[in-house]
Amino acid sequence: MIDPVEALKKHTSASIPMPTVIPGNTPIYQKATETGNRTLWVVFVIMLLSSIAFYIMAFRVPVQKRLFHILTAFITTFATLSYFAMAVGDGVGQNKILIKHTQKHFPDTYDTVYREVYWARYVDWSLTTPLLLLDLCFLAGLNGASILVAIVADVIMILTGLFAAFTVEESPKWGWYAMACIAYLVVVYQLALNGRATAKQKDSKTATFFAAIGGFTFILWTIYPIIWGIADGSRNIDVNAEIIAYAVLDILAKPVFGFWLLFTHDNFSSSASIDGFWANGLGKEGTLRVGDDDEGA
Repeated sequence: MIDPVEALKKHTSASIPMPTVIPGNTPIYQKATETGNRTLWVVFVIMLLSSIAFYIMAFRVPVQKRLFHILTAFITTFATLSYFAMAVGDGVGQNKILIKHTQKHFPDTYDTVYREVYWARYVDWSLTTPLLLLDLCFLAGLNGASILVAIVADVIMILTGLFAAFTVEESPKWGWYAMACIAYLVVVYQLALNGRATAKQKDSKTATFFAAIGGFTFILWTIYPIIWGIADGSRNIDVNAEIIAYAVLDILAKPVFGFWLLFTHDNFSSSASIDGFWANGLGKEGTLRVGDDDEGA
């Protein structure tokens, strides 16, 4: 006589085979190849040559008129150091990401992804984007309070982007990303609204130029978080594509921005001229006197 319980067990085991290999145990490594490394070296050279050109341009004008030249040269100088670090492999780390796969009839499985994160890029941005903002703020004639708010919001944007890049869990990652986007909107508000309103109070050439170069900058800056979202965020593009995308943006946002700014601004008859400490250092009235006996002992 056939036992119905045994028959059911045999039928169940025959209809649902158990896997002999558990999926998701092999780590996935997402890293740059020769294409990405070559791109880093190319951008390093471009940043280096641009820096040399900006310093030469600075020495060709009086020190009173070098403010924009010095700021712009510092931007590409920091970018040169950053791209050299990334090209030689010193400015890169790895983020471990666990991807959960929910199974209906079996236990959940996980994929372990190790993706390269170029932290030197965030160091670069934390230094160069405030300098770039100073270029725009000084061009518009923005007040000190608005400049401070814009720069602090910019640093917050970069730091939260860095935290997001190294966050393992998905929910906190996009939380950091949202904070970065909010900080970016603060920067846009200060420059696009306050900055443009201030620039309009100056001559028409400056106002028109600020609107053009400011709009160009913010279009580029808006693309950066989009690239982050499909690269470090959702990992829809590989590391090579990420490097190339950021390389194009960095070239446009730094050397191209710099040459456009300096060539155009130098042609203005009312270009900024700064005397005082910037040009002459501390005068007699600003020096510290130690051991004077004027007032007697």
